[in-house]
Amino acid sequence: MKAAFIRRTGPPEVIEYGELPDPQPGPRQCLVRVRAADVNPIDVYVRSGAVPAPLSFPWIPGRDLAGEVIAVGAEVRRFKPGDRVWATGQGFAGRPGTFAELAAVDEEWLHPIPEGVEYETIVALSLVGITAHLALFRCARLIAGETVVICGAGGAVGSVALQMARLTGARVVALAGSAEKVAACREWGADLALDYHDPGLPDAIRKFAPEGVQVWIETGRNPDFDRMVGLTTLNGRMVVFAGRDARPPFPVGPFYVKNLTLYGFAMFNYPAAELRPAAEAINRWTAEGRLRIRIAHVLPLAEAARAHRLQEESTLHGRGSWFGKIVLKP
Repeated sequence: MKAAFIRRTGPPEVIEYGELPDPQPGPRQCLVRVRAADVNPIDVYVRSGAVPAPLSFPWIPGRDLAGEVIAVGAEVRRFKPGDRVWATGQGFAGRPGTFAELAAVDEEWLHPIPEGVEYETIVALSLVGITAHLALFRCARLIAGETVVICGAGGAVGSVALQMARLTGARVVALAGSAEKVAACREWGADLALDYHDPGLPDAIRKFAPEGVQVWIETGRNPDFDRMVGLTTLNGRMVVFAGRDARPPFPVGPFYVKNLTLYGFAMFNYPAAELRPAAEAINRWTAEGRLRIRIAHVLPLAEAARAHRLQEESTLHGRGSWFGKIVLKP
């Protein structure tokens, strides 16, 4: 099979494209012909060596895939050849990556693709959709009628979280980093959309939610906890899931006197079974046409190095005039 892979960690140029042996599915695995994969920041961190990970070289990057089952192991029960499927959580804990024409995936990590949903759409939603759902509903326990601030709502996770919160009946304050992204947040349904650089932001949120906000979802790498705590109401919940190296000041006193709760989570800590409710919600909303994802680039798998370069420039350096997901097609 053709695949994009690395023989050592380093810059995007370490990614090669060539032939690797076809994977053979185990008893509980499906062999999937990959029709689309996507690029996530974690791929950049692992490929570069910034996030240490046990890698067996040649190592295939990629967390997400969408494609069709072409063979199944003897103990597989949920899928059969011809089924369209998607998965996230690959390329980790010994599971093979997804930047390849074929992938052998444990049955428990696979989800059906609803009729009418394109491979590119569901793969772009996979990791970011699961992350957004976990943040909103497993951690923050967001319910209808509550007000939620989503900081970084112009990004992939934030934009999906914005839509999911609205679908649940919450009031959404979306904070984004440019005029273009603020406008996109309004299109996605934000009740209030602001540039997070705006010095008048705290006053605008207080006017919108005089009693304070119940939930704060922070996707940025350097959270401003003074601002978050100051704008969150009694018994509010805050969720962070970015910024491995961040060490921001934390207002302990104002935090505890409000009975606030701060959650941190990393998606890779969750077993497959705990991701299934999120996957089912993603499938339902996507099939209904109510959950969208912005795709900025669709590139051939042979250009995986270019895709990593684009993702790295955006994620680590804040450069580039584009925003959205990068999808690769074998």
